[in-house]
Amino acid sequence: MSLFENPRDIIIRPVISEKSTQLMEGNKYTFIVHPRANKSQIKKAVEAIFKVSVTKVNTVKVRGKLRRQGRTQGYTPARKKAIVTLKPGDKIQIVEGL
Repeated sequence: MSLFENPRDIIIRPVISEKSTQLMEGNKYTFIVHPRANKSQIKKAVEAIFKVSVTKVNTVKVRGKLRRQGRTQGYTPARKKAIVTLKPGDKIQIVEGL
C-alpha cells in the first residue's frame, strides 16, 4: 500500500510568484508538494489531476527562513517544491486563470 491514496495528497498547492509566472511561459509549472513524495509520484499526480503529459520533474527542498516577531524568533516551515515541465501544447487552466 502506498503512502498516498489520492493524487491530491501529493500536490498541495500551486506557487504563484513572479518567477513562477515567468516559468509558465516556458511551459513549466511550480507546485508545493508533500515532502515525502518522489518525482515519479509527482508526475503521476499532475497527470491524473490536470489531464496533461509531463516530460520532466525537478524538485527542490526549501529550508524555513528565520523570522522575528517582537523579541521572539522562529522559522517558517520547510517545504518541497516541484517544477513540472509539460509537453508542448499542454496547459494547466486552473493555474493560468490566477
